[in-house]
Amino acid sequence: MRPSIFDQRLARHYDELKWLYCELYRDEAAFSDFVEMLRRSWEERKKPLRDQDRKREADPDWYRRRDLLGMMLYVNAFAGDLNGVKEKLGYLRECGVNYLHLMPLLESPKGRSDGGYAVSDFRKVQPSLGTMEDLESLADACRRRGMSLCLDFVMNHTSEDHAWAKRARAGEAEYRDRYFFYDSWDIPREFEKTVPQVFPTTAPGSFTELPDGSVVMTNFYPYQWDLNYANPAVFRDMTENLLYLANRGIDVIRLDAIPYIWKELSTGCRNLPQVHTLSRMLRMVTEIVCPGVLLLGEVVMEPVKVAPYFGTTEKPECHMLYNVTTMAATWHTLATGDASLLKRQMEAVCALPKDFLFLNYLRCHDDIGWGLDYPWLAQTSGTDEVAHKKFLNDWFTGKWPGSPSRGELYNDDPRLGDARLCGTTASLCGVEAAEGDPALLERAVACDLTLHAWMLSQSGIPVIYSGDEVGRLNDWSYHDDPDKREDSRYLHRGNFPWDLAERRTDPKTCQGKLFQGLRQMEAIRAAEPCFDARADVTVEESGSTHVLALSRRMGERELVCLFNFSGGFVHARVDRDGGYTDLLYGTRHHGLRDVELWPNGFAWLLRG
Repeated sequence: MRPSIFDQRLARHYDELKWLYCELYRDEAAFSDFVEMLRRSWEERKKPLRDQDRKREADPDWYRRRDLLGMMLYVNAFAGDLNGVKEKLGYLRECGVNYLHLMPLLESPKGRSDGGYAVSDFRKVQPSLGTMEDLESLADACRRRGMSLCLDFVMNHTSEDHAWAKRARAGEAEYRDRYFFYDSWDIPREFEKTVPQVFPTTAPGSFTELPDGSVVMTNFYPYQWDLNYANPAVFRDMTENLLYLANRGIDVIRLDAIPYIWKELSTGCRNLPQVHTLSRMLRMVTEIVCPGVLLLGEVVMEPVKVAPYFGTTEKPECHMLYNVTTMAATWHTLATGDASLLKRQMEAVCALPKDFLFLNYLRCHDDIGWGLDYPWLAQTSGTDEVAHKKFLNDWFTGKWPGSPSRGELYNDDPRLGDARLCGTTASLCGVEAAEGDPALLERAVACDLTLHAWMLSQSGIPVIYSGDEVGRLNDWSYHDDPDKREDSRYLHRGNFPWDLAERRTDPKTCQGKLFQGLRQMEAIRAAEPCFDARADVTVEESGSTHVLALSRRMGERELVCLFNFSGGFVHARVDRDGGYTDLLYGTRHHGLRDVELWPNGFAWLLRG
């Protein structure tokens, strides 16, 4: 009898999967139980998803196409509920979106949800947003339209209201073992000697004492209890929860806070070797059960710590990772007008293997943290870290003289100067402050479009934050909501401005200029082979500290991309002769030894 497709896939990975599993857990009976769980999950996978799995297995680079365009959104802010999102799929297709990331929507307690990242039931949708059947129906509708659906999977912790946590609180040993419970502060205090605090201002410490006197690990907020992945039951059940979501039709699983999931005393409990063992096993699990599903790792760290989460060509881990450091360096460059740090960052990115696929973005649901290369900045320009962070935050909150930006701080810690930043792209680019001044508005729109052009010029998948396509501004009204006012990230989590979106076809409006400008650039990107993920990308000398220059080569084709991060006219100089054509305006250049760029402007110049 011919083995099933499941058995064939399992056979390809069995030896490595068993070796890694038993290296962690040393329990062959538990491994057999784990494999049977994988088989059940595959058997429950419906035919349209199995068909898509086979199609994607035959085309393993399906997610590397240059016409992929992502958008991330909150269901309630965008359309009220899941059925509302399904009704708005036409608008998303008009935006060119074929990769849709729905922000956390699983059940979480009101007032203790951390924006949906404190999950109380991994198999239930927040009732105000709909049902799991509604989510599956939306996934089906997206698949029919050629759109991939992404959903967060919170691996590190559960809500204190999760069934496991409730049974642990009731004293059941089996469920206490799924967390980190201690009878006194002795061991927790030892942990806290080496574990950095995630939220030193709003949630200091890494443990919480419960009313009965026991102490539980809570690295994020006191109502989020860290899971103990040294317990094989945790890994089995969380993997089954992940596969349950995949079987509802989710194409991309975002692994939230994955560097944190393994804990050991006397370590920083970040990026430990066992984390990579677990992420490698999850990659094999998806290739066995649901090979059409991708893993997206959330690793908010510097490049040297991010790249290992791709794994290796022979033993891959995550399919994709966020390009966090480039995002932060981009905003730094806008404030300083100096592209030197961004140039260095891109040289590091361009040196990575082409198989490493990044998600590129300007803004997202989260804050902007200033995790920059301060040793290099200090060495090259004498930059002081604390003073520089204060400058950046003053600039983007509009306190710095001449700054057009409007944002707000998050987790401000004056002692360390380590506040992070909130705000929408449009407000940080100056659109909000330019109200009533046509000249300032024109400059702000140009800045906004240039930053999006820069995002689109990078290799990987570009992802737009919902509302940025029509210049959504900060939502200051969150200060009046008692459930939101303590978290300044709600500044950029406001409701979608459907009234403004109606102006998207009018090129005389700010919304029309942004929407039509973005659509033009996205269409150019989809059509031009130089934007392919397989292209050779090189950082070029631009002749100006204000200008970042990239060249993208695909075969005989070459595209030179220039970005002016200053507020003045700049002449760039790239060592190129021959004819080049501006892809947006059709302007011809005879060599690139003197290219004038508008304030906060850019150029895509194709040779030939």
